Amino acid sequence: MIALIDYGAGNLTSVKKALGHLGAKFTTASSPNKLTDMSALIVPGVGNFKATSVLAQDWRSAIGEAAERGVPLLGICLGLQWLFEGSEEAPHVPGLAAIPGTCSLIDGDSSSEFGTFKVPHVGWNSLHITRDSWLLAGVRSGDQVYFTHSYAAPVTPECVASTTYGIKFASVVERGHLTGVQFHPEKSGRVGLSILDNFLRHVK
Repeated sequence: MIALIDYGAGNLTSVKKALGHLGAKFTTASSPNKLTDMSALIVPGVGNFKATSVLAQDWRSAIGEAAERGVPLLGICLGLQWLFEGSEEAPHVPGLAAIPGTCSLIDGDSSSEFGTFKVPHVGWNSLHITRDSWLLAGVRSGDQVYFTHSYAAPVTPECVASTTYGIKFASVVERGHLTGVQFHPEKSGRVGLSILDNFLRHVK
């Protein structure tokens, strides 16, 4: 059984619809003590990083311990950012700190070497695959996915795909069973469903 972490900021309806379409069995976990017997965890999210403050130490401990046991974990959008130490958007709110680094605002400086752009970053953009990834099996560099965000994660060794919008940022991270995507796979058509299916195939 897959646990969807419900902390009041996740786009659960569309994620549930996509998982149901793929035949996944899932439940909504509203407390950390529900995670013990779960075969995988998904942390969705939209909006301000401050919303993740609901995932206090008891949640961070339960999710971190599950990840250390090898339970597959997928962070979506804000959920990916939460895998890092934190975000400049809410400096006093800690993330899971499973990946070193801090998320920062996509710089709206129109003099950027990448040209003029607006924040938030909303719409379709391409993935640049940087190394082999089980989560991205069958996905090609240049494939388009759907984004909506103003803050982004840095490119670290865990980055398996980056995207450029004003800056280059980590759009997919992966370290063992720990994964995250900055975009919304449930809104990204065939490519997004393929990524979710890859995650589900990794669940025992």
